[in-house]
Amino acid sequence: MEKAVYRIIDANFNRAREAARVAEDFCRFYLNSRELSSRLKQLRHQLSRYISTLDGSKLVTCRDTESDVGVGSKVEHQMSRGSIGDTLTAACKRLPEALRTLTEVIGSFEPKLAEKIEVLRYQAYTLEKDIVTAFDTFEKFRNVALYVVITSDQPANLLSMTAKCIAGGADCIQMRTKRLADDQRFEVAYHFTQMCGEGGVVSIINDRPDIAIAAGADGVHVGQNDIHPEQIRKLASYPLIIGKSTHSPQQLRGAISEKVGYVGLGPVFATATKPGVAAVGLEYVEHAAGVLRDTSILHTAIGGINADNVDRVVGAGARCICVCSAVTAAADPVEACKVLKGKILA
Repeated sequence: MEKAVYRIIDANFNRAREAARVAEDFCRFYLNSRELSSRLKQLRHQLSRYISTLDGSKLVTCRDTESDVGVGSKVEHQMSRGSIGDTLTAACKRLPEALRTLTEVIGSFEPKLAEKIEVLRYQAYTLEKDIVTAFDTFEKFRNVALYVVITSDQPANLLSMTAKCIAGGADCIQMRTKRLADDQRFEVAYHFTQMCGEGGVVSIINDRPDIAIAAGADGVHVGQNDIHPEQIRKLASYPLIIGKSTHSPQQLRGAISEKVGYVGLGPVFATATKPGVAAVGLEYVEHAAGVLRDTSILHTAIGGINADNVDRVVGAGARCICVCSAVTAAADPVEACKVLKGKILA
């Protein structure tokens, strides 16, 4: 009986460590998330410390891989991985499963140790939620090159412009309304979100997380004085992209600590969209791009950007360009999108 118990512990200890390491490497090298990879590393090392209080020599001595009836036993599609996301999902599921087995078995003779491992299991559940949310939002936004903000309180005009931006190749569109009643705002947001989804475009709602969530939008964009991202996450029942405007290195640090999906950097140049707000210049774009390189947070440069100066903004390190009037006030918005995107991707 003792040998069987130690075999179970050894197998599940290894399984938990391996799963945690796969997820840790994913967060480190794919999401570039120092915070998530550090949490996984801490859990992995904490588990090792707990198991080290048992007789380590017995764990290894009782290992009997050659006689293990489970070796070679497979079910259909057991190791099928269609994407890197499938690999992450499998690792996130294995970790708490192994920890649960350790808790149950160790609890039969070391209840205090089992309680400690049980705490790790609940940490693993929280980690899975945070990792999946970060991955989902990162995947949706990471290939966005051209981001267009459409400001209009006329639903027909807003939806018409949305169609033109989709046709022109915009990767992300933000719906910005200021004076519509909430029932009208929701209705247009719903149709806007549907259009973007059908066109393969990321849909963002300005300022209103409640409207964004109710309409099923991909995300919401907030300013410095809007609702805190943590409160938005409490409202959301699905991974919601949260973007936040920043205008200084201090605000950038704040947004990073709030774990937003992306940050707006601007206004890069003076713009009528933000009257009275001083331009931050290309220096801020360059600074922010460098800082964000060590995080999983993406960015978009915004403010006064057009076809004549977009090359300079991209040259400063911007991976994504957000425009307003450069498209919405153009004689041909479809062509304006095509020209801008061509320059961004050049």
